[in-house]
Amino acid sequence: MSRTGTTCPGCDRDDRVQAVPAVYLAGRDAVTSRERNRDGDMRTVTRTVTTGLSDALAPVPRPPTYGIGVLGVLAAFVSLATFIGGAQAGHWFEDEPAGADGDGVPRVGGVYLVPDGSTVPDYSQPLGSAASPPDFAYLGLISAAALLAVVLVAVVVHCRRTAFVRLTRGRHRAEELWSRGWYCHRCGTAHFAGVPGEDRAPLTLQRFRERVWEHGGYGDLAAEQRAVDPGRS
Repeated sequence: MSRTGTTCPGCDRDDRVQAVPAVYLAGRDAVTSRERNRDGDMRTVTRTVTTGLSDALAPVPRPPTYGIGVLGVLAAFVSLATFIGGAQAGHWFEDEPAGADGDGVPRVGGVYLVPDGSTVPDYSQPLGSAASPPDFAYLGLISAAALLAVVLVAVVVHCRRTAFVRLTRGRHRAEELWSRGWYCHRCGTAHFAGVPGEDRAPLTLQRFRERVWEHGGYGDLAAEQRAVDPGRS
């Protein structure tokens, strides 16, 4: 590591001092691997691997997770499957006219009785009753309920994403201060240099995060997303 000319206020040396943006970017690597998908076919997957130190020096909070989206996908599948199944099994969209069923025997809500030993219906006899086929209406109710769940999940995800964007709208101010920070690999502390209103006192990673995030207007999140010990990375 080359000397930067900026000394650490903790050890008063500059041989292990590095700009915070450089440390942050150095700890983020794109790793490409070959994996099999659910169908057994090989595919190329690229993931971003982040060290604990890089994560601790992040200028913005992690975006909210959307695990609830899995529930939405499942609900969408249930809604579609039950609708198709009900439409096919219950003949929801079929309008069959009353009349012969291909054998010349009229059927209107029932069946004619066929005398024993004969294959010809006795039309003089009244129509026998026939049980109505099930219409599988309950599948329609399940499909509608699942569709409602999809809509609710979509609303929740949209609200969370919108709230995060609104919360971090001051990110440019946080990054402006963050870019003036320095990290000492020997002491494990960060400090600011040449920033009006900020002293050069060494800061823990958590305190550095709080100062940067407060500058961006989302300092409250620093208590929820605490900086980790880089020794764990």
